[in-house]
Amino acid sequence: MTSANGSNPTDRKKDGRSVPSPRTADTAQQRKREDDRPGIWVGYGKLLRKFRLAAGYSQEALAPLLGYSAEQVASVEQGRRPAKAPFTEAAERVLNAGGVLATLQDDVDFAKLPPFFRDFVLLEMEAVSRFGYDPLLMPGLLQTEAYARALFEGHVPTLEEEAIEDNVDARLSRQKILTKTPLVDFSFLIGEVALRQELGGPETMREQYQHVLEVGKLRNVAIQVVPIGTGFHAGLNGGFVLVETSEHQQYGYFESQGVGHVVSDSKHVSTFALRYGKLRSQALNIEESAAFIEQLAGER
Repeated sequence: MTSANGSNPTDRKKDGRSVPSPRTADTAQQRKREDDRPGIWVGYGKLLRKFRLAAGYSQEALAPLLGYSAEQVASVEQGRRPAKAPFTEAAERVLNAGGVLATLQDDVDFAKLPPFFRDFVLLEMEAVSRFGYDPLLMPGLLQTEAYARALFEGHVPTLEEEAIEDNVDARLSRQKILTKTPLVDFSFLIGEVALRQELGGPETMREQYQHVLEVGKLRNVAIQVVPIGTGFHAGLNGGFVLVETSEHQQYGYFESQGVGHVVSDSKHVSTFALRYGKLRSQALNIEESAAFIEQLAGER
């Protein structure tokens, strides 16, 4: 209800100015959250609701059939939460969605990624080769769920639990590129510091080492360790990635403090390639690297 002059009677006055009441502020914050919902999440939610109603289920009746709570189903339908792949698989089966929801899953996952990272991921999805150097942390494409969770739980500023779940799920979803068809050629150079930096405790690190060794057995993946104590090497300026797309265009990428940069200028990309080649020659070879990681796993 408003007063004759159109102001909200619950608004407080401060220095002659109208200050929104807590209820008004809460409504504005809710509206902002709704405006921030990715369009693909909203669209997916509307389709999910349409299939649910067509099948004659309430949210409460559908939830146990999917293995989720009614609140989670409602959140997905309202576009407040993204559907995870297991949710979509169950919904396809129970609602006979004919592959419609499954078709949207990759786009739903993509919208979970930080905005600064999306341009690079689009290039990564078109890559025929991807070479990366990670000096301080395990490469995202090689992280286990426990390692990734420990990383996001330590994020500064602190992330809400839902944001942690979204980030972990998005990171694991990206790893499908390791085995997609046609195969992409991968080269990972990992700094010894990244391997020794403990996240999540000894068991998490032991699992992480074993996972890296397993991925390293793939025919299209080469993993090498850049040891400490080799003096000057070409990676001291920081981590970076090189990708070549299916159209044989080459790009570089690097990030720091939550800010990412795609490099398309041929001169700078050529410099990245030169540094990567030099750094690869200074790293342990593939067999030596596997033995080094096995040794670390045995120390845990």
